[in-house]
Amino acid sequence: MSAASTSDAPDYRDTVFLPQTDFPMRAGLPQREPEWLDRWERIGIYDRLRERAEGRRPFILHDGPPYANGHLHIGHALNKTIKDIIVRSHQMMGCDARYVPGWDCHGLPIEWKIEEKYRKAGKDKDAVDVVEFRQECRRFADDWVSIQRDEFKRLGVTGKWDDPYLTMDFHAESVIAAEFMKLLMNGTLYQGSKPVMWSPVEKTALAEAEVEYHDHTSHTIWVRFRVVQAADEVFTKTPTDVVIWTTTPWTIPQNRAVAFGPEITYGLYEIIGRPEDAKADIGDRLILADALAESVLAQAKLSGEDCVRRLCDVSHEDLAAMVMAHPLRGVEGAQGEWDYDVPMLPGDHVTDDAGTGFVHTAPSHGDDDYQLGLKFKLPMTYNVEPDGSYRADLPLFGGETIVAPDGKDGPANVSVIKQLAWAGKLLAKGKIKHSYPHSWRSKAPLIYRNTPQWFAAIDEKLEDGMGEYGDTIRSRALTSIDKLVKWWPQTGRNRIHAMVESRPDWVLSRQRAWGVPLTCFVRKGARPTDPDFLLRDSRVNDRIIEAFEAEGADVWYHDGFKARVLDGIVDPDAYEQVMDVLDVWFDSGSTHAFVLRDRKDGASDGIADVYLEGTDQHRGWFQSSLLQASATKGRAPYRNVVTHGFTLDEKGMKMSKSLGNTVVPAEIIKQYGADILRLWVAQADYTADQRIGKEILKGTADSYRRLRNTLRFMLGALAGFDEAERLDPAQMPELEQWVLHRLAQLDHTVRSGYEQFDFQGVFQVLFQFCTVDLSAFYFDIRKDTLYCDAPDSERRRAARTVLDIVYHRLVTWLAPILPFTMEDVWLSRHPSEDDSVHLHDFPLTPADWLNEPLATKWDHVRRARRVVTAALEVKRSDKTIGASLEAAPVVHVEDGDMLEALKSVNFADICIVSDLSLSGDPIPNEAFRMTEAPGLGVVFELAEGQKCQRCWKILPDVGTHDHPGVCARCDEVLSHG
Repeated sequence: MSAASTSDAPDYRDTVFLPQTDFPMRAGLPQREPEWLDRWERIGIYDRLRERAEGRRPFILHDGPPYANGHLHIGHALNKTIKDIIVRSHQMMGCDARYVPGWDCHGLPIEWKIEEKYRKAGKDKDAVDVVEFRQECRRFADDWVSIQRDEFKRLGVTGKWDDPYLTMDFHAESVIAAEFMKLLMNGTLYQGSKPVMWSPVEKTALAEAEVEYHDHTSHTIWVRFRVVQAADEVFTKTPTDVVIWTTTPWTIPQNRAVAFGPEITYGLYEIIGRPEDAKADIGDRLILADALAESVLAQAKLSGEDCVRRLCDVSHEDLAAMVMAHPLRGVEGAQGEWDYDVPMLPGDHVTDDAGTGFVHTAPSHGDDDYQLGLKFKLPMTYNVEPDGSYRADLPLFGGETIVAPDGKDGPANVSVIKQLAWAGKLLAKGKIKHSYPHSWRSKAPLIYRNTPQWFAAIDEKLEDGMGEYGDTIRSRALTSIDKLVKWWPQTGRNRIHAMVESRPDWVLSRQRAWGVPLTCFVRKGARPTDPDFLLRDSRVNDRIIEAFEAEGADVWYHDGFKARVLDGIVDPDAYEQVMDVLDVWFDSGSTHAFVLRDRKDGASDGIADVYLEGTDQHRGWFQSSLLQASATKGRAPYRNVVTHGFTLDEKGMKMSKSLGNTVVPAEIIKQYGADILRLWVAQADYTADQRIGKEILKGTADSYRRLRNTLRFMLGALAGFDEAERLDPAQMPELEQWVLHRLAQLDHTVRSGYEQFDFQGVFQVLFQFCTVDLSAFYFDIRKDTLYCDAPDSERRRAARTVLDIVYHRLVTWLAPILPFTMEDVWLSRHPSEDDSVHLHDFPLTPADWLNEPLATKWDHVRRARRVVTAALEVKRSDKTIGASLEAAPVVHVEDGDMLEALKSVNFADICIVSDLSLSGDPIPNEAFRMTEAPGLGVVFELAEGQKCQRCWKILPDVGTHDHPGVCARCDEVLSHG
């Protein structure tokens, strides 16, 4: 009997239990999220969690402080969202997960903003009282803290927002000073004069973390140093020059030596012919590295055998015995400034990769040069002023700038080149485009400049009783990296280990106004090497700490403060007060002391469970915290360090305002809502660089909609569910037990993923579970049961019980990632004035729900179902059928175990067909097959009977019951309704 319909049957739509929910399909996140934020603040979720969590294991993610100086960018959103997911997930896994947000408030970025304001107003910063200037910096930072706090909260980030930490708080400033004075007392603090990265525009030294590298076009010159003394007269009888190459012509006036490479071979070359434009004469002799001679001579336009011939080898003994004249010796107007000899010295840093094989050495303007100078006691020079100009009384070049106030090249390089040319010492010149250090704030080029600075000696032996992990800052730091800290990803360990292993002493001082001062005093007239140079007295330190605690660091600059803290202990007139401020990285590196150690919501041992920042912080906050704590605490202040990448545009390019490819968090939130931005974070592998843009966000929004569909279906299917309906798992059909098995698997995966900071892994398995296991499989099968079975049927009760179990796990598991949406889903079922999904933990999932034999069996079922579904789709595409319920296929199964598995379940319901036959007979030739499922074949048949007007199955018994147009199952439901 072919399928038919009974058009005269009653309308049974009102008898079907369709999903009922007020949960909207359209999220409306941009409009609704602020309402949830207000609600969370009103019911005080963060503080209530602290009360409820009393006695739990503390879990503390210590916030790396952003600068309070501008609106949030997409990198901030990535960073804070990852942190929030970590905090929320650990709270819901049973910890007392505390999060105190913080801000870096001192330092150059903020001071630079105030200076810009002054410059626009034609105001001179140096003419303003330093305390007044500092207070303006404080007000500026305070304003931006308020703005950024609201922007972070809008992302859904939970934390102690009403009591954050600020490095400019009086207590913080007193602790930073106290931590600094520990270096004073333990002997690691010293004043030295050495070249440091210097910003002429900002007039201060910079830390490595404040330096970024950009392409820069530099002058490059080849300069002749005349040999005036040698062991072999062959080098003096006929004038001979050693040739050096440099990309910093301005350093030539500071030259004090030339270095050669002990592993390099050298030769003496004679000019035997010259083009007209060459800067050399026939008969000139040049000493060059053999590997580089050809390229040097090409630059000097002296290439070819008819121009140059090699006379002989020049041994290392010959070189070591040489003395040269400075190339500016005897220049008119030089006033004898450069009439000194220049020694030739061996240097391991000299290579024959580029240049001439000789390195011009200015100990005041480069680290390699400085180290060579220390070794051979070369004199330091002080020719360059803080603004990047030569000292005014320097002959020939006095007052000329190397880097101009606007960050562009000054005239110094060109002036030096011209003087060398007039002196006949310029062999060749050119320009080179290369990676060059710039200030991360002003974007201006930097120079190496010799200045007196304060350093922390990282290899000085510490006698502080904290030697469990080493007796120097470096050894403690390296031990911490290898033995005390887990790095996520592990490559972070290699990166920071290499940096710490090779780094120089820490430059602590800055020649600025806005920061915590170096709270120390030096004896007048004493030298830095004198044992009584620094005043070391705990009574003085205590007075400083007490004053800072009460009045803040501004008090250091008040008239009479020196006398106030020294009177009665030492003679104030015998000491000078240091007025430099601390490197801002020391501020942020000290936060463990005044946040983790001192706050009630800190850590009892002062050690954070997690530090998390971008990869650049291996040379920034991760390292400064590590070094500072190693010096004052004896070890790293963290147990785990998690690193994320940078944000790029959709093409993988770095974001830049000039390129117009920046993505602003506020704009994403306005269009999509914060949960979409958070979902972008969770879907991506944050350990690598992240791409974001319009198309990527569209894809994220699509994933969100699919997930929301799943949740909405559950809410509708659970309408009216109560505890009386709940069924014990042992009473449930196998399909429901299989879902419970999957939940037990997921519970382990989700918890492990959150514990290991793998949010991408967590979301992927949950998203796949929702879209594949639930929506495309379980929901698809059980819709008939949920809609058409009697309310008290065990199958329907089992399905609704499982949906309730799935609901409570999915909503809590996803809450750390999508806090707004999961709150909406939670309140849709549990409306309350003061409840929240975020006040609940992940439900405990019984381990005995795991059932591997059942899972193996249902793997067979699902594989077979895929073949049947694909076969029916072919018939739907060619219009043979309109819906799967019109089919009654015959499924041929060659594998005996699979056939038994299929026979033990209602495979027709699972395939959503009205009838289905199973056969172990050979697969007919006309059967539908899939290469990925050998041994399975499907022969299509139409279902026989009439269409039930209530459940739409086509069955032979339709029309034979009391209620017209329905099947036996539906007739029974209607009879007992």
